[in-house]
Amino acid sequence: MPDVAADCRADFEGADVLAIAAHRDDVEQTCGGTLLRMAARGLRTAILDLTQGEAGTRGSAKERAAEAADAAKLLGVGWRQALSLPDGALQNTLENRIEIARVLRQLRPRVVILPYWQARHPDHAVAGTLGYDACFLSGLAKVDTGVPGDGSSSLGWNTGAAPHRPFKIVYASLYADVRPSFIVDITPFIEQRHQSLMAYRSQYANQAAGGGLFVPEEEIRERTFAEARHYGLLAGVRYGEPFVQKEVGLVDDLTLLPVQSI
Repeated sequence: MPDVAADCRADFEGADVLAIAAHRDDVEQTCGGTLLRMAARGLRTAILDLTQGEAGTRGSAKERAAEAADAAKLLGVGWRQALSLPDGALQNTLENRIEIARVLRQLRPRVVILPYWQARHPDHAVAGTLGYDACFLSGLAKVDTGVPGDGSSSLGWNTGAAPHRPFKIVYASLYADVRPSFIVDITPFIEQRHQSLMAYRSQYANQAAGGGLFVPEEEIRERTFAEARHYGLLAGVRYGEPFVQKEVGLVDDLTLLPVQSI
């Protein structure tokens, strides 16, 4: 069963922007500033974490659930849940696509943010392709995403949610060695973005477990700010988050194109 972040509204009816990630804290690292910016513009934002984090070197699933609730509050999202797909063994199966499609049909986001489809962690790479395939499946009218026999989905929603396919899918590419399609200016939100990441004390506070794998706590701020600064410079702003889109862009007025050439 999914875990509902305590600080997110249970009656949340929909989202303009939905970020999907493999683990709690992935969104905070890769597109937290973008969610903050969208929320500041009055858009409804939401997060779907695919796993509970039970296989992580540090912390427990219960600890990460509480931390995710705190981080969601800092990010200003109105809804956050975690599915129970296997941490460390995420697979792109029909069953898992249907689990995600249930969420898509309920929240009906216009934009979905996914992890870039190539990554060091297999779960991250799978989440990118799994999320895309779920977005496609969600739009098929003859696909039933309900649970047979009880008239509702495992998320407690009825099966009557109409098919829905997001208009736009973009990929958070912060850790990918690729040229971004575009950058989101997160300069006004960089501090709050950092606070949301550091809400995961079980992951980022200095401790013996995983000491040789995790960045020391005192270096996290420097590293994350440096990455955001790098991408901000590419777009002529102070701090930014990078994204890739597969389709070409469309321009109506050349004089309104942002980012100075020379």
